[in-house]
Amino acid sequence: MLAAAWLGRGPSWALLRGAGRRRPPAAGGACAFRLPACAGPPRRPPRLLRAPAAAAWRLLSGGAAPPGPPPERRVAGPYAELYENPWTIPNILSMARMGLAPVLGYLIVEENFDVALGVFVLAGVTDLLDGFIARNWANQKSALGSALDPLADKILISVLYVSLTCANLIPVSLTSMIILRDVALIAAVFYVRYKTLSPPRTLSRYFNPCYATAQLKPTFISKTNTVVQLILVAASLAAPVFNYVDSIYLQTLWCITAFTTVTSAYSYYHYGRKTVQVINNK
Repeated sequence: MLAAAWLGRGPSWALLRGAGRRRPPAAGGACAFRLPACAGPPRRPPRLLRAPAAAAWRLLSGGAAPPGPPPERRVAGPYAELYENPWTIPNILSMARMGLAPVLGYLIVEENFDVALGVFVLAGVTDLLDGFIARNWANQKSALGSALDPLADKILISVLYVSLTCANLIPVSLTSMIILRDVALIAAVFYVRYKTLSPPRTLSRYFNPCYATAQLKPTFISKTNTVVQLILVAASLAAPVFNYVDSIYLQTLWCITAFTTVTSAYSYYHYGRKTVQVINNK
């Protein structure tokens, strides 16, 4: 009896008694011993285990890389911001067209119309190329380009019309009409940028081209007006070269350009919100 009492007080006997009284696991899959597998959701497999999946994708897709993550959207407030790469080929061509504007203005004021006509053709080629590339390559299309392309056109056209007016090749009234319309549209673009930029609205974020907040959709009459304005510029530049400065056809083109300019300005006023597509939170 003394041996039994001594065993009852020992740690080995107490451990055996506790094991005999342990309750069975409850129904529903609860873990009695709290194994690590029941502590939470399964962990993500290590990077080495994900490598075979990437190799299988390359094998099935003919060597193509696995699809990457979608463009990053930063949401704050009522609008979403698309963080995109601004250095696309169409955007670079649009900026090159802006750089050609003061060169053209200087050549026209100096009455070097032969060289100015050649530089103008080069600017027109950049305009055609950036639109063609943006339409046919999806990775070259950007929200910034939808604003940068018409902005480059307006800067180029404004400089050309002022220079041609100084050279007495385009009337002052027509140039004033075009400048006022372009200034109003540029001010509207800056206003839309301010309204669609989520807080905090700092200067660094406002002028950062990587944050895209809205996409512009010019009207059909506006595109037609741009074409007519460029035709008038080309005809006016070629007029002193081919000696038809006082042609009635050139004066008729002045009237057509004035009509399309007024109609284009009214179309933006009439359609307003339909010409701006805000990148909203979806």
